[in-house]
Amino acid sequence: MPRIQAESNAAQRALTQRRILDAFGELLFTRGLPGLTMTDVARQAGVGRTAVYNYYADMEELLIGYALDETGRFLTDLKAKLAELENPIDRLAVYIRAQVEDLSRRHLPPGPAMRAVLSASSFAKLGDHVGELNALLTRILRDAMAQGYLPDAQVDELVALVHGSLTASADRAGEKADDDESARRTDATVRFIQLGVGARFDEEGRPIRR
Repeated sequence: MPRIQAESNAAQRALTQRRILDAFGELLFTRGLPGLTMTDVARQAGVGRTAVYNYYADMEELLIGYALDETGRFLTDLKAKLAELENPIDRLAVYIRAQVEDLSRRHLPPGPAMRAVLSASSFAKLGDHVGELNALLTRILRDAMAQGYLPDAQVDELVALVHGSLTASADRAGEKADDDESARRTDATVRFIQLGVGARFDEEGRPIRR
């Protein structure tokens, strides 16, 4: 009996934490970070203010918790999609598309803004997830070179090129567009970056070795 109770308590705690994180994300989207308080988050989540403090000591800890949760879920989904594909150029397309869609919808402040509101130690915690994204892209590019789909090049420079193009694409995503236009922009971004790193395609749009 005690074991069942413990599992029930753990499930309840996880549910409450999920509500807090979801509420925080909604408030970031609708109001932004400046002026946001723990009381606002508690009210949005439908829990007591004390309940929020049971999970997060202050707004900085809540922000870093939310950022790690968002990035962690994104990485899990992305890895699952990449595992379904063998061709590295197709995997590159999935990586780019996932990044474009995530950057256009995410509620987190951009990197410089995060650095401004977080302590150095808290900001450093985000580095592990950023590094994992870089490692994923690095593996894709190296596989593409090894298999002859991309010319040999400095991988670090290509990673910077890809992420720079993704940032520019996210800036343009702020412009209003219908779903069809957004899809066309995303498709154009995918192909632009693929060609930019040296990929080539046949007449039917399939990746070909150089």
